[in-house]
Amino acid sequence: MYRAIQIFLLTLCLALPAFATVLKAEDTIHPLVDALGVGDFPEREAAIKALVASKDPNVGRILQELSDGKLFVSQDGGPVLLVGGTDDAPTFSDPITNEAVADIDPDTMLKVKINNALRGVISASVSQLTLLSPDRSARLSAAQDMLKDADASNLDLLNSALAQEKDGEVKKTMEAARAVMLLKSDASPEEKKKAIDTIAARGDRDALAILTTAMQTAPDDLKPALQKDMDSITDTLALWDVAQNIWYGLSLSSVLMLAAIGLSITFGVMGVVNMAHGEMVMLGAYTTYVVQEAIVDYLPNLADCSLAFAVPAAFLFTGLVGFVIERTVIRFLYKRPLETLLATWGISLILQQAVRSIFGPTNREVRNPSWMSGSFDLGGLDITWNRLWIIVFALVVFFALLMLLKRTPFGLQMRAVTQNRRMASSMGIRTAWVDAFTFALGSGVAGMAGVALSQIDNVSPNLGQAYIIDSFMVVVFGGVGNLWGTLVGAMSLGILNKFLEPYAGAVLGKILVLVLIILFIQKRPRGLFALKGRAVEA
Repeated sequence: MYRAIQIFLLTLCLALPAFATVLKAEDTIHPLVDALGVGDFPEREAAIKALVASKDPNVGRILQELSDGKLFVSQDGGPVLLVGGTDDAPTFSDPITNEAVADIDPDTMLKVKINNALRGVISASVSQLTLLSPDRSARLSAAQDMLKDADASNLDLLNSALAQEKDGEVKKTMEAARAVMLLKSDASPEEKKKAIDTIAARGDRDALAILTTAMQTAPDDLKPALQKDMDSITDTLALWDVAQNIWYGLSLSSVLMLAAIGLSITFGVMGVVNMAHGEMVMLGAYTTYVVQEAIVDYLPNLADCSLAFAVPAAFLFTGLVGFVIERTVIRFLYKRPLETLLATWGISLILQQAVRSIFGPTNREVRNPSWMSGSFDLGGLDITWNRLWIIVFALVVFFALLMLLKRTPFGLQMRAVTQNRRMASSMGIRTAWVDAFTFALGSGVAGMAGVALSQIDNVSPNLGQAYIIDSFMVVVFGGVGNLWGTLVGAMSLGILNKFLEPYAGAVLGKILVLVLIILFIQKRPRGLFALKGRAVEA
């Protein structure tokens, strides 16, 4: 018994300091919380700033509850309380301890009102408090908010957070926010010069905008340094803009290559102008939609891997459709190019209307998997994951087709038929079946292009029409039936388009590209990489 009493007294002695600390904190913050319900909006703004200055861990939650309209005060005055329960049966509790408060008449309670100005103060205050959060993303978001707001009155709070910050990216953002605050404050010219250097070191558009704004109110002795840093950032951004245009061009090029590579194979071997090639791309995109919906419904755990099922499904389905089209229509129209063009154009209209009848005319959403969502910065480049993976996918498809043509018997037969159809037939190659499977292969590759396009474009019955003309230009420019020509042609036209668009606009840019291709073909009718084929021999 005596031993138990000793343990109890020892535990009580150890707990008393902590209890006293908590009690002291509550005694300190309670009057500040109650001040939220007293006076007009200026007084409440002062109470909010006093709460923030207390650095109590409950302040962020209390301010959010104030913003949500959950804090009430009696019309006769008294403590501020937190409302809960339902509208018909509200309950009230202490906003700090969450302890229930009994014997409160709801009819006597009034909501602590705030206006838009106070909402802005609350939002900024919550951001400030998250500067000390253990969550890195919360601190980074708060630092970015303070960089945008840059209220010099928060300089002391930011300095204390900056002294504790260990993360490099968060600290860099805090330092930039501190530099902007210094420019707006009454700091010395030396401190402002260091602040200008800190901002200029960021080298981005935000830094340029900050320095441009600072230039308007800067003293004359700081303006030369500001102008020098602004000129340096402008030159750097111009170089990054060129690099960004190249990236956009590569992204467009990968899409064009996927859409054109199947057309190049078909045109090179068979000499068929396939106006339904764009609809093969469209069918591949809709196959992706169907596969994704089926996996989400029946195998939700594999939703992030839906593209792994969609790629082979789109290749097989569109390849089968292409095989049927060749066997039922196109094989009867060889050596009649005009009729082939009209027939495939009619097939494209039929396929578009069939898709409209099945799926409707509206766009269908194909969700990006998590590993294709978002973006990242590479220096001054903004690179999205879906575009990056499409470039990788396009190169994989290109080299897989190259290996098929160079290392397989079917590829050997295709090249033989392309170079000399009669000789290939005399050597026992069944040219009719080579044509059929070549058309199926080209359609299947177009279907895989549809899978890629579904990740960056709207899936609609008109999807293929946006790429068919550009695909033909790539094939003609690069050289009919030549994969390397398709690759170089797609890369050239994609990058050229993206360089012309900022200066000439999207429509005029495409017109200029078309004119340049026409002029080029006048000099090299077979394109960049000439390849002998049936069309050339004829």
